[in-house]
Amino acid sequence: MYKILIADDAKLMRDIICQVFREFGDFEIIIAHNGNEAVELYKQHQPDLVTMDITMEIKDGLQATQEIMTYDANAKIIIITSLGQDKLLNACLNCGAYDFIVKPFNKDRIKSAVQNVLGKKNVSIPNRNTSMLNSSMTYK
Repeated sequence: MYKILIADDAKLMRDIICQVFREFGDFEIIIAHNGNEAVELYKQHQPDLVTMDITMEIKDGLQATQEIMTYDANAKIIIITSLGQDKLLNACLNCGAYDFIVKPFNKDRIKSAVQNVLGKKNVSIPNRNTSMLNSSMTYK
């Protein structure tokens, strides 16, 4: 089972990303509400993959990415960003992030990024027409 750390300050975005990973397969999901939590949770849990929003309170995604990469140069981080954040995105990629996804995104783009970063070629997305949100989701 892969451990995934989702770092985003927007609850709706965390829920969407979490649900997408749950549809892919058996992932342990760890949630960070800001960049500071992302760094601390990375150190505690050593996840296989991090999805990192750039614009967050307390500590932004660039600072968190830099700190995580300093702590673990082999960390696998995918940046999730809105359009118009090219300078911050490039800075994150330059400090070691593996890939980026632009919001709004689709499941296939996340699947492709996960496959590229983890080398997990058997990530499968069910052919279901279900909502990406599930109000009864719980996080590990």
